[in-house]
Amino acid sequence: MPSDPLVAEHVLEFPGGYTRTTGPVIGRFLTELRDGRIVGVRTVEGKVLVPPLEYDPASGEPVTDEYVEVGPAGTVTAWTWVETPLERHPLDRPFAWALITMDGADTALVHAVDAGTPKALKNGTRVRPIWKRDRTGHITDISHFAAEVTTIVSPVRAAYKITAGASLTRFLEGIKRGVFLGCRCATCDKVYVPYRLSCPGCGHVITDEVELPDTGIITTFAINNLPDPRAPEVPFVSAYILLDGADVPMIALVGGVPAHEVRQGMRVRAAWVPEEERTLSMSSIRWFTPTGEPDAEL
Repeated sequence: MPSDPLVAEHVLEFPGGYTRTTGPVIGRFLTELRDGRIVGVRTVEGKVLVPPLEYDPASGEPVTDEYVEVGPAGTVTAWTWVETPLERHPLDRPFAWALITMDGADTALVHAVDAGTPKALKNGTRVRPIWKRDRTGHITDISHFAAEVTTIVSPVRAAYKITAGASLTRFLEGIKRGVFLGCRCATCDKVYVPYRLSCPGCGHVITDEVELPDTGIITTFAINNLPDPRAPEVPFVSAYILLDGADVPMIALVGGVPAHEVRQGMRVRAAWVPEEERTLSMSSIRWFTPTGEPDAEL
C-alpha cells in the first residue's frame, strides 16, 4: 500500500465572478459609499443602523425608508491588533480591526484603523474615514480609518540675551574663583546667596558681603526623567541646597549618587570643574555630590 495519502486538488470558481443583487437598503448604502458618504437606516423605534439592514435585529420589524447620513467621524468601541498583515488585508503594515460607532449611529461597523502602534489606540479613540480616490460602491471604498488629530508638535525656540547686573556679575566672579558669594542684611541679619544688592525681606540696601563654604544640605529635590545636557545621567536629580551659613537655598544638580538614594537632609559639596576651565558661569560647578557625612535634621 502507498505510504503517502492520496491528494486531489480542486478549484471552485465562478467565471466572471459571482453576481448578486444588493437590494434597496444595502444598495443605497453602497451607492452612498461610492459618493463619499456613510448612511444608516432608521428603525421604527428610531435607532439608526450602520451598516443598514432591511430588518431591525432587535425586533425583527422592517426598517423605515428613512436614510440618515452619519459621521464622518466615529468612536472606536472595541479593537484587536494585527501585527502581521496578510496579503488580502486592507493595509500592508500593522493595523487594527475595530468596531466603530459613527456619529449619529446606534450600531457599529467593522473596519481597519491605521494607528501606527497599539499604544495609540484605545476604546474611545476618535477616528475618521480615509477614502479611496477611485470608488466603485464597496465597503473598501473606505481605505481605512485614521485617528483624529488631537495633538501637534510645534518647534519652540527662543533666542535671547541676558546682561548680568552688578550683583550677578559679582556672584559669578566668585564662582570663577571657586567660592560662593552671598550677602548679609544689616537689618534682619539674613544671609542670601546668590549675592544681591537689596534685602527681599525688608527691602534695605545690602552692603555686607559674605563668602560661604561650598557645602550644604539638600532641603528638597526632584527626580527628572527627561534628558538635560548639563545632567550626569538620566534619571537625574535637581535639588534646593542650603549652603552652610545661608538662610535661603539655591537650586543645583546633584550627581555622584543614584537618584533613588538622594534624600532630604543629605550633606553635599560642590563638584567644581578644574580651575583653568572655570568661567563667569554656573557651568563652573558640575553638580553637588554627597560628602558622606551624617544627614542633617530638618
